[in-house]
Amino acid sequence: MNSDLILIALLDGLSYAGLLFLVSLGLTLIFGVMGILNVAHGAFYAYGGYAAATLIAVYAPTTESAILPLLSLFLVAIIVGIILGSIVEFVLIRRTHGYDPILKLLLTFGAFLIFEDLQKFIWGAQPYTASEVVGRLGNIEIGNITYTTYQLLIIPGTALIAYVVLVYFLRYTRLGKQIVAITHNNEVATAMGINARRISYFTFVIGTILGVLGGALASPTTSLVPGVGADMVVLSFAVVATAGLGQITGALIAAILIGVIRSFSIYLAPEVEVAVPYIIMVLVLVFRPNGLFKVAQARTI
Repeated sequence: MNSDLILIALLDGLSYAGLLFLVSLGLTLIFGVMGILNVAHGAFYAYGGYAAATLIAVYAPTTESAILPLLSLFLVAIIVGIILGSIVEFVLIRRTHGYDPILKLLLTFGAFLIFEDLQKFIWGAQPYTASEVVGRLGNIEIGNITYTTYQLLIIPGTALIAYVVLVYFLRYTRLGKQIVAITHNNEVATAMGINARRISYFTFVIGTILGVLGGALASPTTSLVPGVGADMVVLSFAVVATAGLGQITGALIAAILIGVIRSFSIYLAPEVEVAVPYIIMVLVLVFRPNGLFKVAQARTI
């Protein structure tokens, strides 16, 4: 690989890592507070992408602005995330409080299949994209290569901002500290007067918004077809498992690691590109069963 190709592979990897981190961040936040491995998260990603592409297709021809279509991606994430998160939390999660985690996993898998079929009913099987956003934001010259502003700045920048805002929120705000307290010990936090049900709802909706945001930001650069949600949620599980369940900073590092290595594998060994994230995950878990950044808890008697 020459230097230009190395740079392109690196930038592609960082852009993809940004999307992967946003989805993984939602997954790890929900698991950290509620102990749920939410398979339906893949449907949130897909619905975010399809809803954003649909809105852009209708709205973009009515304006020449480059910023307004971009802002609409974030608007879609908030609206769709609140709707989907509220529905799943009220109908499914809240009613299964105290159930075995395996049963919750199966229930979210069932919800994912329902959302997947509903997605096909609404949007069909034809591919969707919102490429107008990328074109209007233009390109940036980096040495001898030209790279899109959207993939260079918007996607990684959004992921980094989401990370900083969430870490600050959890450490320094009253509601964030309540979420952390629920994470450490639900029973003690509830005894101290923290409304665990309200915290769980808020956490689930925020996690859903992050998943939807990942899909919305992917829509300008990804061809959305049936199954796109399943692909992303499996990759996100690989990131979360590699980092350690509930590890936010670890998820960021793992997403970058997997995204960049996957990108280089596309250029160097495309036949194993799909397997690379899972090879990384397996290697990590063989030597560190709790993930790269999670400390094993001492056994209690």
